[in-house]
Amino acid sequence: MKRLSIYGASLLFNIVFYVVTAGYSILGYINLRIGRPDRLIPVGRSWARFVIHALRIICGIRVRVSGLEHVPASGAALIASVHQSAFDTAVWMLLPRPAYVLKRELVKVPFFGACMRPGGMIVVDRQAGARAIRDLMRDGREARADGRQVVIFPQGTRARPGEPHVIQPGVAALAAAMAVPVIPVATNSGEHWGRNSFLKHPGVIRIAIGAPLAADLPRAHLVEALEAAWRTLEDKLARPVDNPVGDVVAAFASRAKESA
Repeated sequence: MKRLSIYGASLLFNIVFYVVTAGYSILGYINLRIGRPDRLIPVGRSWARFVIHALRIICGIRVRVSGLEHVPASGAALIASVHQSAFDTAVWMLLPRPAYVLKRELVKVPFFGACMRPGGMIVVDRQAGARAIRDLMRDGREARADGRQVVIFPQGTRARPGEPHVIQPGVAALAAAMAVPVIPVATNSGEHWGRNSFLKHPGVIRIAIGAPLAADLPRAHLVEALEAAWRTLEDKLARPVDNPVGDVVAAFASRAKESA
């Protein structure tokens, strides 16, 4: 069968993505309304798998991960990831009990937004100043007590590949509150699913997970260490021949079995 052009594939994927995302959001909302908030994470995980498979089938984009052994198979964790693409907000739903740190504006999205707090997500009001940091620290402690894997994008917003890393103070506050090592993550997702980009470029999205950084580092030292870890991981991503990777869905599924 003749393969679609990049424009045709991108159009088809974008339609499928938004329709299916809306459908999963409604499904999550239904589970919430019938008193089954425990089903929200499994619904989100199913959505993430669908997105990853659709990228491969429609757009010719495969997803590979290395360093997953640095993420605990169970229990609390703090993952600090470079943020280049909407893809980054999907893949970590494959974790056993993810809790994303996300901006308050997303709570206003119909159906989807209603599921965020009940699903264990950490909602931050970026306009609230010091109170936002206090709330983030409180929610981080609760997430640790609940054994959640917290995912934060310390840049605060998506950046294009190659742009300097601007790390916001929330990650240091969250690390101090949770008292767990910070796991650095780099990705090249923006090369294939760019920020606000219609086109989806074929190839391999790679995710590189680094060795955890000590939780008790002073704020300035933690930011420096995270920046250095990101640069090292991005250098590895630029040399894929030196970066053994595995299928992301299979890799996460294997880790889930370890935690069972």
